[in-house]
Amino acid sequence: MGDKASTHPGAAGRATTADRPASVRNVVLVGHSGSGKTTLVEALALAAGAVNRAGRVEDGATVSDYDDIEHRQQRSIQLSLVPLEWDGFKINILDTPGYADFVGELRAGLRAADAALFVVSAAQEPSAVAGATRMVWEECAAVGMPRAIVVTHLETARTGYEELTRVCGEVFGGGDVTHTSAVLPLYLPQYGPAGADGHAPVTGLVGLLSQRIFDYSSGERKEVTPDAEQSALIEEARNRLIEGIIAESEDETLMDRYLGGEELDVKTLIEDLETAVARGTFHPVLAAAPATDGARQGLGTVELLELITGGFPTPLEHEPPVVTTPQGAARPPVSCDPTGPLVAEVVKTTSDPYVGRISLVRVFSGTLRPDETIHVSGHGLADRGHEDHDVDERVGALSVPFGKQQRPVGQVFAGDLACVAKLSRAETGDTLSAKDDPLLMEPWTMPDPLLPLAIQAHSKADEDKLSQGLARLVAEDPTMRLEQNQATHQVVLWCLGEAHADVALERLRNRYGVQVDVVPHKVSLRETFGEPAPGRGRHVKQSGGHGQYAICEIEVEPLPAGSGIEFVDKVVGGAVPRQFIPSVEKGVRAQAARGVAAGYPLVDIRVTLRDGKAHSVDSSDAAFQTAGALALREAAAEAPIHLLEPVSEVRVLVPDGYVGPVMSDLSGRRGRVVGTEQFSGGRTLVRAEVPEIEIGRYAIDLRSLSHGTGHFSRVYARHEPMPAHVAEKVREGNGKD
Repeated sequence: MGDKASTHPGAAGRATTADRPASVRNVVLVGHSGSGKTTLVEALALAAGAVNRAGRVEDGATVSDYDDIEHRQQRSIQLSLVPLEWDGFKINILDTPGYADFVGELRAGLRAADAALFVVSAAQEPSAVAGATRMVWEECAAVGMPRAIVVTHLETARTGYEELTRVCGEVFGGGDVTHTSAVLPLYLPQYGPAGADGHAPVTGLVGLLSQRIFDYSSGERKEVTPDAEQSALIEEARNRLIEGIIAESEDETLMDRYLGGEELDVKTLIEDLETAVARGTFHPVLAAAPATDGARQGLGTVELLELITGGFPTPLEHEPPVVTTPQGAARPPVSCDPTGPLVAEVVKTTSDPYVGRISLVRVFSGTLRPDETIHVSGHGLADRGHEDHDVDERVGALSVPFGKQQRPVGQVFAGDLACVAKLSRAETGDTLSAKDDPLLMEPWTMPDPLLPLAIQAHSKADEDKLSQGLARLVAEDPTMRLEQNQATHQVVLWCLGEAHADVALERLRNRYGVQVDVVPHKVSLRETFGEPAPGRGRHVKQSGGHGQYAICEIEVEPLPAGSGIEFVDKVVGGAVPRQFIPSVEKGVRAQAARGVAAGYPLVDIRVTLRDGKAHSVDSSDAAFQTAGALALREAAAEAPIHLLEPVSEVRVLVPDGYVGPVMSDLSGRRGRVVGTEQFSGGRTLVRAEVPEIEIGRYAIDLRSLSHGTGHFSRVYARHEPMPAHVAEKVREGNGKD
């Protein structure tokens, strides 16, 4: 694997044995935006013979960034699968976006993969490593997913390879410099002569285990024996690596031999390295770079492919997620067996204007075949606009994606990934299983969208297409939540950030032909009485013929929060006939729903009907409804009306260094900090209560404030009176802000 003295030229044209799970490797690329993941995929594809020429992100010519939006923005916005063949293995490379707005695509990639490559750019400041990338690293660690680190952009490095390796050891090795043995370099870069600018280019890699130099200066990988001076320079790094491998592989016999001064052979060390990597306890650091013009192999690409095939686990070693029946009953665990029961999961959904819906699936058990009828089960996302569903569907054509291309395949075995056409009901996160044995997989964790985007159809024609377009949009992206807010009468798309929202709008416009307008997002304000007040409603119209006559006198008093509206009848002597008392209540409640000051629902009051008058002929249900509404309005004119605003419980998790700025910012949003809690890894949880009207854009503001390292959640707590100066601004805005 990674440090073998190999002369392997590539594997273009080799037959893939993807019918055997042991020959498949599913690897997800993880890294900060701009770290070079997509360029690395191109370099690996070129080295494996999958492409004849590596494309560039700037030219919109890469395999994995094929969407028009990706071409315009010059960054990845969605998960993409790039299958490669190498040395008789099939490697499914899952390229994920690095921008925080598209973390849902990253989570889907983690679900589909058995191992992760963390891509770290030497051209970025070391602090970039410690941001969102660390959170994903901890997610992988929690499930024991094997990980390796690839350093890119050495040709434009701001940070030296050795320094960046040390930072990775501190950040990914637990944050303590005394516990960084699990993150160590497998290779050291070899530098050529410095140019006129003083910069020395990286021309090759020095294998610390094999003690061989792999020279890429000619454009092809060549092995060179290091001289005595070069061997002496790597001795210290080699000893640290050997000690780390032995410790993490828990090979006590080998440790005794090493401590006894015995010279260990390279083959034994590589076997222990493979064991430690596959167990997820040792994380080698490698370097990689795209191939120079005309070259077939980029720096470190062969070493990386050997690490993937030799050190990363097979699907057989990856424990599948828990399965139940759609009703929730327990079922025995499934295994990665092509002859077992069918269990697959939709990890991505796209819509093609010619083919229709295309589902990218990971098969965890059994074999998926075209034209079979399968069961599609989706549960647990109803709060995001995805109704629970259990339907039978027929499998359409099966294919393996490669950029925009879809390459047909006859069947898909356990451990592999492929696309299924025309599953009209399947959505991202759904489980595919046998028709006669329906199963449901435990869902993966979806990030909560916290940025509201209120939209409305641009025209009548768009209004007719809007609901269908939105339904397709949320079916593709479970990190997007669709809300039909009954209180504000708005259609709201909840997104993860501005870039996420922009992509949603562009897809509505270009993919589904729906033009929408973005409008200010409203929060559900309410009104209540500040003090008791009487009200008299008089509705009398008598101009010949059948008239209208109703008079009622009420008293309104405020109640504690959450009480709603109470209606009390204290009429004596039949002043208001019994049959019309419900009419008064109906009129009061209808007026309360419309509001009495700024147009927001009136809540938390007791309305007592004390007196009134009726006419034997002209009184009616409608007349007393009108009188009840008039009485409530008159009472409101006599009392101070308070606006109530929703308050959320907000929990913000940030590195310790940002606690002060975060607490200050929350206070500036009229928030009340109610406590803090220390978390592992040098992080603090800040708990606060903040008015919802103040945190509409907090998803964006927190990212800026914490340099992408902060996360927050929000839960509705209650409605509270709005300060007078804020309420005045709302009223000045016609009560609709």
